[in-house]
Amino acid sequence: MSPDNTVRRTGRTTVALLAGVYIIDYIDRVMIAIALPLIGAEFGLSHTGQGLVVSAFAIAYLLGQLPGGLLADRAGARPLLVVSLLAWSVFTAATGLAPGLVVLLVLRALFGLAQALFPAASFKALAERTTREARSRAAGLILASNNVGAGLGPLVVAPLVVLAGWRHTFWIVAAAGLVVGFALWKLLPPPLPRELTEPDDAPAASVGVSVALRDGLVLRCALMFACYNMLNYGMITWVPSYLVEAKGMSLVSAGVSSAIPLLVNAVGVIVGGWLMSRWFDRSARRLVVPALVVSAVLLVLMLRAGSTTAFTTLQTLAMFVNGLAAIGIVGLPLRVLPRAVVGSGMGAVNTGGQLAGVLAPLVMGWLADRFGFGAAFGFLAATTLAAALISLVTRQRQARQVKEAVS
Repeated sequence: MSPDNTVRRTGRTTVALLAGVYIIDYIDRVMIAIALPLIGAEFGLSHTGQGLVVSAFAIAYLLGQLPGGLLADRAGARPLLVVSLLAWSVFTAATGLAPGLVVLLVLRALFGLAQALFPAASFKALAERTTREARSRAAGLILASNNVGAGLGPLVVAPLVVLAGWRHTFWIVAAAGLVVGFALWKLLPPPLPRELTEPDDAPAASVGVSVALRDGLVLRCALMFACYNMLNYGMITWVPSYLVEAKGMSLVSAGVSSAIPLLVNAVGVIVGGWLMSRWFDRSARRLVVPALVVSAVLLVLMLRAGSTTAFTTLQTLAMFVNGLAAIGIVGLPLRVLPRAVVGSGMGAVNTGGQLAGVLAPLVMGWLADRFGFGAAFGFLAATTLAAALISLVTRQRQARQVKEAVS
């Protein structure tokens, strides 16, 4: 096999495996949102209490991002990917045994810590196994798989919850995670030679996470990702409950309706990755800012929708346009950071993104209890505009502080 074919095959296999794991990852993650009405009824929880169940995962997931990035740079991507997947599958299964709220919160936190090891390691694996020219498209496919998993989650989980109960559903999905973990261990190809994945003058030394934290571009991307990700976490967590409680839909119908925008968002992420690699690679904000502004406008129109069909249609359009901006935000540090610090840098950026996972469920749950779902979804429009403003003042450049620190 020619060297070019080997490079392409390595990249495609890596993307396919990581995308498959992310689909399982997000099915595991959105299960709790689908099961929340039943869990809330069984444990007697308010909307705020149900939001706390989701945020228990998100807080642990947030706290684990920086250590996960440091471990990825120190221990390597492959072992960390497999350990993370196997551990979160075990805690997924254990969630089905929770006897009450306290144990459920502990298990969701442990689940979050286990999953926190995965993102930085996955970006590290991608940086080691793709060329820079192919990386935006590859990252787009991987990020899109997140939303494919989030979209498939309601379609898979809602019927299982109805047929088998929420506890048995966690056990079934956990078993699937163990199977995928074994496939990842056996099939993930070795890294490409360093000269194929980054310029010859890029530093090869390994550094700690503090170096990435000192870079202004990394910090801005982290803050931007925090505002951007509010929409994704907010939709995943609260749309099923909104459709059941405010619109009177059945759990299965609500699962189908909430899945459509997430699947369309995955298409938007893929299209955005292609647009970035084709026209916007040198100035991401030319794509990011218009996409986020249009998405915010569509969210405002969604709030005024009188029917479920109009609500879902506008939500779907907003999620598609929002997806166009994903690679311009998350992929920016992935393109400019040396491979030696990709794990640490992306761990820092993902810490910002996962701050949304802590805040969105709690803030939206409180707003829904206090003012209604209209205020809760209005919060998402505001944070989307905030992400656009940060992008507007962020200029793309090489991460000079990181390069100087490892030189």
